[in-house]
Amino acid sequence: MARRKIIAGNWKMNMTPTEAVELINTLKPLVATEDADVVFCVPAIDIIPAVEAAKGSNIQIGAENMYFEEKGAYTGEISPAMLTDAGVKYVVLGHSERREYFAETSETVNKKMLKAFEHGITPIMCCGETLTQREQGVTMDFIRQQVKVGFQGVTKEQAAVAVIAYEPIWAIGTGKTATTEQAQEVCKGIRECIAQIYDQATADAIRIQYGGSVNAATAPELFAQPDIDGGLVGGAALKPDFGKIVNWK
Repeated sequence: MARRKIIAGNWKMNMTPTEAVELINTLKPLVATEDADVVFCVPAIDIIPAVEAAKGSNIQIGAENMYFEEKGAYTGEISPAMLTDAGVKYVVLGHSERREYFAETSETVNKKMLKAFEHGITPIMCCGETLTQREQGVTMDFIRQQVKVGFQGVTKEQAAVAVIAYEPIWAIGTGKTATTEQAQEVCKGIRECIAQIYDQATADAIRIQYGGSVNAATAPELFAQPDIDGGLVGGAALKPDFGKIVNWK
């Protein structure tokens, strides 16, 4: 079964609502394709204008985070119902920046995963190792743990539609990119881990992205790998070049 590519831009803390609309209007014609799902994961304040601006295009809007409770006294948090009501289809969970700066753990990511599925939002669950972990030779041990804990209690039907983004932490925003071989090796290892948790059919269905300084030059080779089903793109998603990444063929 050929998996459909998914190319998502993670805007991080960039773009005011006005700038978001301008960027989407600029990118709309450049990211038009029938060969891949195109997702813009935008800051919370940009979601509603972004959904409006993307109407009639192939762009789907995602969020960059979400809380695992339905509602309540959680000042500053955003619930899944708020996201679905605003038109959000995807949510990035467990990005390394959230884990590093905001004390997210694989356990809280798991709670968010379960809640996203409950509300019909597709999670893009991030995993990845530090440079020290890679040098220690524990890359796959660490990532397997992130995946196993993150997917605790997730059914195989849910897992089949989930997205996993492998982002080596040492390659995010550094200009360093894992070699194509390194990226493929880890994405293959993640797929094998999903096969162990569930079964081969679920592993064959799940989409695994590579992230970490993906750009127009590196995308074609990365996306040609058998276990890389697209990219989670940072800085390059804020530029017209994102169109070249989406239309990598």
